[in-house]
Parts: sequence; structure tokens; C-alpha cells
Amino acid sequence: MTRKTILTCAVTGNGTMPSQNQNLPVKPADIAQAAIDAGKAGAAITHIHVRDPETAKGSMDIALYKEVVDRIRDAGSDVVINLTTGEGQRFVPSEEDPSIAGPGTTLCHPALRSAHVKELQPEICTLDFNTMVNKTWTVINTPITLKTMADIANAAGTKPEIEIFDSGDLNMAKDFLAKGILKSPAMFQFVMGINFGSAANYQTLAYLVSQLPAESEWAAFGIGRNAFRMLALSFLMGGHVRIGMEDTVYIDKGELCKSNAQLVEKGVDIVEKLGGEMATPAEARDILGLRQL
Repeated sequence: MTRKTILTCAVTGNGTMPSQNQNLPVKPADIAQAAIDAGKAGAAITHIHVRDPETAKGSMDIALYKEVVDRIRDAGSDVVINLTTGEGQRFVPSEEDPSIAGPGTTLCHPALRSAHVKELQPEICTLDFNTMVNKTWTVINTPITLKTMADIANAAGTKPEIEIFDSGDLNMAKDFLAKGILKSPAMFQFVMGINFGSAANYQTLAYLVSQLPAESEWAAFGIGRNAFRMLALSFLMGGHVRIGMEDTVYIDKGELCKSNAQLVEKGVDIVEKLGGEMATPAEARDILGLRQL
């Protein structure tokens, strides 16, 4: 490997709950500190969701996002900030009438999902290209929804990280690139091991990588027990890497992690022992074509 490897730390997500690991950051101050500590441990990018401080459930509250971002920057951390737009895409059909939204539905207008991107103008935001069944609900991201969100990101000067959950998602993303809705070179993140999505194995990842547009930057990550094995596989196949408590709450089999920084340290150790070298935030900005701080 001749280029440096970018490690993204996904510090909290919206699915993992404190009942699974009491060290999960929930409050804005804790999420920000987790991002800062992950940067010190070797992460170049921190991927951020926010939580309702009382319920620990995922939130779209712009004030919570602003507090997290301000705390990171006020602390002097130069870690690249990547804000999610993944909230607000879930549809749970009612058991009585599946055409009606049931309890747990969060589906809302795409402008609301991207309001924090418009206001805070992060360097990166995620853009989920999946419409799929996950457990008992459906995630819905239509082309109209995605165009609205891509337009908001472009206007904010924010680079979309294109989240790919299956091969059809990649086909749609390539169509967006061909139409100029997304700009080249693109940044892709392959999500491996989600229920009813791409399998977390070499064969699936090799196919997805083979279909990427030229000059794309990409990474892949695995969920749960696949987290560290997919981190190693992504690096060995020429991609960047990701780890964090959004993806796994374990540092080893049967051993809960103490922090996101601990997960990052292990991820860095894996990459370096395989012959890689980690990118700094400034180097990640250069690789991805982001504005420098």
C-alpha cells in the first residue's frame, strides 16, 4: 500500500443503546468528547449522530448537532466532521393497514433530514442510497428524496459520503453521478452485514468495488462481530476503514469496549500491522478534496 488510510470513527449511531454498553455516548458533551478522543487515537474523521439526552433515541434536533460540533471545534480538535442524514427514513407499516404508518415510523421530508447540514455546513454528510427491509421496518430513500438532500449538501459545500447497502444502491448512485447531481470524484461507504443487505464477506465486497466509478474513494465496514474483520478486509482490498460504537460495542469476543477511542486504537493497530499508515485529518482532507481548516 502506497497511500495513507483514512479511519472514520462512528461514535454513537442511532441503533446501539446504553443497555448494550453503558459506555455509549448519548449526551452532546459525551458525543463530542468521544469524537475528540477518537481523533487523538488515530481517527481522521468522526461520524456523528445525536441522541435525545433523556430517551437516548436518535434525534434530528439541530441544537444538539450544533452543540456537538461547537464542542469539538472549541476543544481545538481538527478531526473531520461527518454528520449523518440517516434519521427520518424509517417506515413501520401498521399491522391493521400497511399503507398507514405505525408506531416507530420516523419518515419525514428530506429537507428536515438535512436541515442541520444546511445550517452547520459540515465537511461531510452521509447520504443513504438504500431502500430496503431491515428487521421489521422499511428504510425508504427515493430518488426525489436523495436529490433534495444531495442538492442541500452541495449548496452547503458539504461532500456526501454515499452509503451503499446493496448493489442496486450503487447503480442509483452512479446514475446520480452521470446526471451531475453528485460530483466526481465520489466518496463511497459500503455497509456490510446489515439484515437483508450486503453480506459481510470478500466476494460481496469484491463485486461492489469492481463496479465503482473510476477515481472513487471508498471504505467498507461491518456490523457487530464483522466489524474488525471487515476493517482488515477493507484495508487489504485498497479501501479506507471505519470502526466505532455505532458498529460494535465489543473490543474482543465477549468483552465490551470501554470507549470509541479503544476501538480506534485497535483499528489503527490492525492497519499498521498489515503494513498501512494512517492519514491525519489534514491528509484526509487532501485525499477527499475537502476544504482545509
